[in-house]
Amino acid sequence: MLSRIAESLFWIGRYVERADGTARILDVHLERLNGLGEDEQNRVSRNLLALMGSDPGTEAVTLDRLLKCLAHDKASPTSIAGSLSAARENARRARETVSSSLWEGLNTTHNGLKKQRKDLVGTYRFCHWVLERTAMVSGSADSTVSHDDSWLFMVLGRSLERADMTARMLSTRDLLSGSLSWVNMLHCAGAYESFLRNRGGSSGDQDAAEFLLLDRLFPRSIVYALRDAEECLSKLDPSAQRVGFIDDARRVVGQARTFLEFHRTDNLIEELPEHMERVQRAVSQASEAVSRKYFNQASELEWIGEVS
Repeated sequence: MLSRIAESLFWIGRYVERADGTARILDVHLERLNGLGEDEQNRVSRNLLALMGSDPGTEAVTLDRLLKCLAHDKASPTSIAGSLSAARENARRARETVSSSLWEGLNTTHNGLKKQRKDLVGTYRFCHWVLERTAMVSGSADSTVSHDDSWLFMVLGRSLERADMTARMLSTRDLLSGSLSWVNMLHCAGAYESFLRNRGGSSGDQDAAEFLLLDRLFPRSIVYALRDAEECLSKLDPSAQRVGFIDDARRVVGQARTFLEFHRTDNLIEELPEHMERVQRAVSQASEAVSRKYFNQASELEWIGEVS
């Protein structure tokens, strides 16, 4: 496979998952943000922008600016619209490889961005629309793309981004005064019903945190996402050596996963920021290692999108 095709497929997976994760985070925070005073709203918005990888600068961050930066700015790789535009552009570059269903799904989603309202109420609806569209796109990829190297690069990108976005989502819990309840966080990850079936309604914060970090069967848990990424890396480059791993990405992902799986503590809530920082750092290092190994333009920025 050409390296430029592999790179485009990898970033399709990442950008679609980034749009989905950002929509989930915005959806669970907007209502509470809207009820804060101006100073508190500025503080929380600045922290949220920084946590999502967008530079808040020195100016006050109003709610309107937050919506633009994280939802509607097509020129920003951290916004929902920017991620969906970039996914569509990468699909265009790999048009000979992606299926017609996947291309049409991404293209239709991109065209639908123009019809979205950019006020607070419109952004609520936009977030739910994005969740529906990204679910459809992911389903098309899984069911209409041959599960060969093409699919593996997409799933690798999706899995790394999912681990990163779940870590960012958990890191936002303490941004608002009084913190978000774990019920809200479970709803944000689409995990509430699965959690209740697995743990029961009387479980507490520690159980919810463990579920989103460590559950081996829930697709949006960090351990599940890292395991998926590790399996993709193994299939892309099977190793017959008896000692160690030459593949830096597989080593980084494997170390992050095993640390979480085998680390036991009675104070997981207190250690959560440290764990989330470790996961985000591992995802960044693994992505760089994948770029160095498989893609020609590893030194260039991964952002490929439309600004118009």
